[in-house]
Amino acid sequence: MFYDAALSRAISVDPRPRSAVSARTGFAGLAGLIAWMAVARHYGMDGPYAALVNLLACAVPMLFVAIFVDKVHRNPSTGIDWSARRPWRETIDISLTKLVGLWLTWAAIALVYVTCRFYWSSEWAPFPFAMWALENAAPAIVALSIPYVLWLDRHLVAPKDGAWTLGAWVLGLDEPIDREAIYDHMRSWAVKGFFLAFMLAIVPPGFGDFVRGDTSRLLHDPVALANWLITFMFVVDVAFATVGYMLTMKPLDAHIRSANPFAAAWVAALICYPPFTLMSDGGPLDYHQGTKEWTWWFAGHPVLLAGVGVVLVVLTAIYAWATVAFGFRFSNLTNRGILTNGPYALSRHPAYLSKNLFWWLSTIPVLTTGSWTDAVRATLLMGVVSGVYYWRARTEERHLLADPDYVAYYDWMERNGPVPRFFAWIKGKPRGPAAPATEA
Repeated sequence: MFYDAALSRAISVDPRPRSAVSARTGFAGLAGLIAWMAVARHYGMDGPYAALVNLLACAVPMLFVAIFVDKVHRNPSTGIDWSARRPWRETIDISLTKLVGLWLTWAAIALVYVTCRFYWSSEWAPFPFAMWALENAAPAIVALSIPYVLWLDRHLVAPKDGAWTLGAWVLGLDEPIDREAIYDHMRSWAVKGFFLAFMLAIVPPGFGDFVRGDTSRLLHDPVALANWLITFMFVVDVAFATVGYMLTMKPLDAHIRSANPFAAAWVAALICYPPFTLMSDGGPLDYHQGTKEWTWWFAGHPVLLAGVGVVLVVLTAIYAWATVAFGFRFSNLTNRGILTNGPYALSRHPAYLSKNLFWWLSTIPVLTTGSWTDAVRATLLMGVVSGVYYWRARTEERHLLADPDYVAYYDWMERNGPVPRFFAWIKGKPRGPAAPATEA
């Protein structure tokens, strides 16, 4: 009770900045996802269509909460004034120009998909499924974009966005062209085009593995239980991430405010995803050679297996929770609103931290099945992998520190966040305000 009272007093004196996404949004999506997965397991529906329905089961409850409870469509950050309803004749030219820019962007993404052979091969990921899904959805998306843009432009405070600017430039309109708006538009859609294809590709395999999972040994085998729960956490993570890339819409206040403009940020992110992955088998940062998994090192020691399994499940749960907290706003390399609740009240980068701790504990690279040279190599490479994620975190913060909301959150975390305070204590540094964006 004394601790709770002290914590309450601290919060009242130094309240945490408001989160752009409510906790109930993510939990609503999680409830819908769990309900559908229970149905799928009961009836043995483990195919790709059931996996796509899982995305709907996750998205629909979140949309209901966001619109009818949180009323996110009324947030000033949407850039929409619902009381202003301009006549069609005032916005029709803007809308048609915007559609030209939007369709040209989609055509460029489609050209990349068609040209790059890995999108039609399963060597790196089940990309052919993603291509099939996007190919079948494309006609409906193009058709629906017409009434959507025509309707939305009547209410937007500033309808001349990056898509419009690109369209105006292509059409040669006698209008001032903001090249930075075009660049940000292109970066935003590059993020969505690259990561949505990957997320869609890995939705069915993880979903099918969980639905088909053998639960007969769960109560008697700690390894089987841990692996089953870890699989579930990854299914949750992928579902929320995929929904996030799909619902980048202003009426939901889930649009991309800005995409990371720094080349280092793109390099740091892309080398963690196929086909550019450096950590994959045989890659430059492959730390698996000469190592084994935790189940091999602790075989025959049920207490240790159970203990390590619990820790790994908890770490994976934190990783999944960090994605659930986004609701339908998850996205790499972008700012879609600043999160301050859930695991983000403990660490600014809970997903990266938990993921790397999981890898260190599940692999234990200092142990080796070969020579001690292998152990040194594996440990050094694992250290480099963790360094890559530290690099990602720093480049993301460099981008986000341009947002006053993130600066307020950063400063609050320096004063109150358990993880930043812990590292400040280790370094013996005083907890201070955020560094300017140019110095991050």
